[in-house]
Amino acid sequence: MKKMSEIILQIDGKEVKATEGMTVLEAAQSADIFIPTLCHHEKLEPYGGCRMCTVEVEIRGWTKFVAACLYPVEQDLVVKTRSEKVDKIRKMILEFLLAHAPYSPQLQDLAQEYGADKDRFEKESSFCILCGLCVRYCAEVKKKNAVGFVDCGARREIRFIPEIASKECSSCKECFPLCPTSYLQAAFVLTEALASSSDSAQTALKK
Repeated sequence: MKKMSEIILQIDGKEVKATEGMTVLEAAQSADIFIPTLCHHEKLEPYGGCRMCTVEVEIRGWTKFVAACLYPVEQDLVVKTRSEKVDKIRKMILEFLLAHAPYSPQLQDLAQEYGADKDRFEKESSFCILCGLCVRYCAEVKKKNAVGFVDCGARREIRFIPEIASKECSSCKECFPLCPTSYLQAAFVLTEALASSSDSAQTALKK
């Protein structure tokens, strides 16, 4: 088996040892350097959906902004997890997400950290920030696919598949605590109610 080569990079002025194939986020976490995330989970494949983990990287004189959960470590890479531009990017992301989930404690804490204005954008409270944690966990870990994305663009949302959810979700609910907005639990209850209503209607028709 080929041995992974060691890579030395700098994160916030600290020399960090990583191995080939690691992401900047993984390297930072191994060195106890905090980078905020909303759509990342250690059991799931990197997604890069929320972009809250955006960091500033410099390699061979070139500077760019990347998602730490997706960007692979490189020898002599210089990473800044906080800078004026990084904070500005995260602030804008939070202000947009707060329009959809204004009562999320996790978003509120981050908004306070980055000085985000929760009222900057008009509220369109769906209570879902499309982080995909529930969808990906159900597909990648549980292999059930009881919840998925529907539509696209501004109309994109998550929905439970009643036929699968009615059989699998009552005894599972492992995706509930992953949701950063608590929307997921309400969505499941609604789906369960609709499924129950549908079953009752079908029973009545058979009588």
